[in-house]
Amino acid sequence: MRRRPVCLIVLCLAATLACGESPREPAAVSAAQAAPEVSAPTPPAAPVPSRDTAPRIVFLGDSLTAGLGLAADDAYPALLQRRLDKQGYRYTVVNAGVSGDTSAGGVRRLDWSLDGPVAVLVVALGGNDALRGLPVDELHRNLATVLERATSKGIIVILAGMEAPPNNGPDYTDRFRRVYADLAKSHAVRFIPFLLQGVAGDPALNQADGIHPNARGAQRVADLVWGALEPALTRPTPVAR
Repeated sequence: MRRRPVCLIVLCLAATLACGESPREPAAVSAAQAAPEVSAPTPPAAPVPSRDTAPRIVFLGDSLTAGLGLAADDAYPALLQRRLDKQGYRYTVVNAGVSGDTSAGGVRRLDWSLDGPVAVLVVALGGNDALRGLPVDELHRNLATVLERATSKGIIVILAGMEAPPNNGPDYTDRFRRVYADLAKSHAVRFIPFLLQGVAGDPALNQADGIHPNARGAQRVADLVWGALEPALTRPTPVAR
């Protein structure tokens, strides 16, 4: 597999992913007339959860998740919400992406992100750690904390990997990449090796900065994430008629 072009694209994220780290707080039915023959009553339809009470899918990430440069409805978490709704899934997507965030920032925001009926957590952090050359051990420790806290609550976790730029040397790049695979295995969580697979390096799928996905690229990212997310979801049981 050729990795250097991907790494070179990821290197360019340094200027544009780091755009600030401050978190945002993220009828009654009328009676039937009497009839000679009485049929069994029709069972009531199952109540549809409101956005406030439906189980949540939280996306904990940086500007790639926040949708920097895109309309809010074009960020990949929003695209996934529309797909969920269209296919009859009853989940509420929470976009907890913050531009410029590192894995340490994700840990600091974790308690807020896991508040409420969270069913699935998608972790897409680490790009800014690599761009700043932060220690790989620190990335490992922070991501492990996120995974441990989430899984201890019974939350399904999907870990999305990121690539490091080559300027820190091949040893750093290799160790950085292995963090994600190792954690996914040791914590038995679902794994997407590279969040921008098939998007990074393609001018037709990125904004003018050549870094952040455009609307078409965000759709590709949504398709990739859906492949890992959909098997983890529970469809509502159809109501017998």
